[in-house]
Amino acid sequence: MRILGLDLGTSTGWAFNTGEQIVFGRWNLQPSRHEDSGMRWLKFRNSLNGLRNAELIVYEEVARHKGAAAAHIYGGLVATLQSWCKENSIRYTSVPVGTVKKYATGKGNAAKETMIQAANSKLGHIVGSPLLSLSDHDIADALWILNWAMQEYK
Repeated sequence: MRILGLDLGTSTGWAFNTGEQIVFGRWNLQPSRHEDSGMRWLKFRNSLNGLRNAELIVYEEVARHKGAAAAHIYGGLVATLQSWCKENSIRYTSVPVGTVKKYATGKGNAAKETMIQAANSKLGHIVGSPLLSLSDHDIADALWILNWAMQEYK
């Protein structure tokens, strides 16, 4: 099954099982200095358009945010994702943050660095990539979301 795992945010980590290989990266959805905040949603939709052949999209379900702005951005990304999925007839679901962290590390409250270390040690052979840097927590989370979904939705 072609599954896309997403760690939603201004810096959105993504990992996609194409059926033949796993590809991953990060989308910078921050509007530039000359763009209004609505560009964030257009950038996200355009990024998703490149992965229309996904059969299932799984995103991290965040229950709490550090601030109102982060909560608003997350809500807008979820709404954009869900409407895009409906328009393109792609199934979607979410997985709680604690579930992903526990799956990856055995601890539901694992730190970002621990998630990155776990991805490097346990998932490196899957993606065949060099080690993720400490700034790649969005990608590490997306890889774990994808890996969880691949086990859950065999």
